[in-house]
Amino acid sequence: MGNPKGVKRDFEALERRRLQAAKLFEQGLSQAEVARKTNVSRESTRRWYRDWQNQGKAGLKQAGRAGRKPRLQAAQLEKLRRGLKQGAEVLGYGTGLWTSWRVADLIERQTGQKFHPGHVWRILRSLGWSCQRPTGRAIQRNEPAIRRWKKVRWPEIKKKPASSAEP
Repeated sequence: MGNPKGVKRDFEALERRRLQAAKLFEQGLSQAEVARKTNVSRESTRRWYRDWQNQGKAGLKQAGRAGRKPRLQAAQLEKLRRGLKQGAEVLGYGTGLWTSWRVADLIERQTGQKFHPGHVWRILRSLGWSCQRPTGRAIQRNEPAIRRWKKVRWPEIKKKPASSAEP
């Protein structure tokens, strides 16, 4: 179940709808009528009614965030962001390329929390990082030689379509 991909739940709107139901309960409307007016299932209305009777409007307030609590705190994420900006070479790796294994290693070194390399992309995405190739180019790059190779050598070695058989 849940929401379509990319659609986040609006917890304030959900709470407003529950509190609207509480006002309708106070007016003496039946659960079925409240379900129709708030455009929810009867099961939800029944649950809300029970909570409203037992705890009042406080029982219909937001329950807080949905899902599991994050394993990394905001301070740890900020420390991770700084570590990522310093580069992978600081950890002793030969290149500045951050792989998922390297990021998992950085997280474990900084926080003591162990993450599977296949899952660190979620943390990177929450920090505003994305998967991409490094933008840097080799210092030794010879642009005129590359252009010449593309114009002269590449056409010589490129596969050509087989000539059609003669009749």
